[in-house]
Amino acid sequence: MLKLIFSPRMLVSFLMGFSCGVPLLLTLSVLQAWMKEAGVDLGTIGLFSLVGLPYTLKFLWSPILDRFSLPLFGRRRGWLLLFQILLMLAIAGLGLTNPAENPWLVAGAAFLVTFFSASQDIVVDAFRREDLSDNELGLGSSLYVNGYRVGMLLAGSGGLILADHFSFGQVYLMMAASLLVGIATTLLCREPEVAEGTPKTFREAVIQPFVEYFSRDGALFILLFILFYKVGDQMATTMTTPFYLDLGFTKTQIGAIAKLFGFWATIGGGLSGGILMLRLGIFRSLLIFGVFQALSTLSFSILAVVGYNLPGLAIAIGLENFTGGMGTAAYVAYMASITNKKFTATQYALLSSLMGIPRVLASAPTGFMAEHMGWPWFFLSCSLIALPGLLLLRWVPGFRRNGTS
Repeated sequence: MLKLIFSPRMLVSFLMGFSCGVPLLLTLSVLQAWMKEAGVDLGTIGLFSLVGLPYTLKFLWSPILDRFSLPLFGRRRGWLLLFQILLMLAIAGLGLTNPAENPWLVAGAAFLVTFFSASQDIVVDAFRREDLSDNELGLGSSLYVNGYRVGMLLAGSGGLILADHFSFGQVYLMMAASLLVGIATTLLCREPEVAEGTPKTFREAVIQPFVEYFSRDGALFILLFILFYKVGDQMATTMTTPFYLDLGFTKTQIGAIAKLFGFWATIGGGLSGGILMLRLGIFRSLLIFGVFQALSTLSFSILAVVGYNLPGLAIAIGLENFTGGMGTAAYVAYMASITNKKFTATQYALLSSLMGIPRVLASAPTGFMAEHMGWPWFFLSCSLIALPGLLLLRWVPGFRRNGTS
């Protein structure tokens, strides 16, 4: 097992995850802080969330990446190297703009960052699925997710800390330089072999991934499972910060404990989940980790009854993030495992886009729910809302064969 954990393929998964995680917050929290400091009005800052649309719509151009290959470095590495270089240039270009003088030029540069970042995500997801065997997907996916979180930590927390000592323009140039890690990884790793071949026509690349998927037994149950598996966890997470403040915790206490316990608990949960999946398999892990996720949400209900208590806050955040890391690792591995390797980029882009829908739609009414139900009952209801996703596993193809053996 140790030989697999420390294998070159697992290192590639981690480093590619890091490369994908860096750009995300550079167009969200870091850019918002820069614009606020530059005196841009809040209405304009709010509109900038729209530059993130490529992350939701990436399935629209993913067929191009399945159909065509560039002349150098192979089908996946060629596209990956191109997008990584363009992404690095886009981040550097964003750092050369001036939010106070021309916020719309900033918007254009930020949109290029998200487009090239989403495109990198498409290729990395396809690469990981094709490079790893089925029994390696769980661990590889957990390392990818952990690498992604380290990249986000560097860009988000690290970027804001650096902005106290350097200009935001210089910070963006530093973050652009950090993507050399991803470029070096792409140049040094091997191109995955795909036995199924590639689509021969553009029509085949666009239409066949959907035809192939929906012709499967249980295709609808798989989609429903992907939509509902983490919905309870996502609903609870949406309201945790208002909940902590309501109990009387200070912003400093919340930030310190969330960073100290939350981040490392998530990393530990993801790594533990990946290792456990080697023994349990993906299906059994989805069930067990899903139950853990639901139970950990109850810790917030208990904290709501106990009230202000720093050890209780640490335990609640630690449990929720640890089990959430385990569940996410299994979730990502499962989505990769059900893609057809001939259409990996398109099918995974579609599934990962679906993955984000509950985060937006199901989280919208959580404030009203908490207001009318009270915190203990709200978090209890979030635990119960996780049950439909777990029950759907019974009808997901392969579960009876692999999940209960």
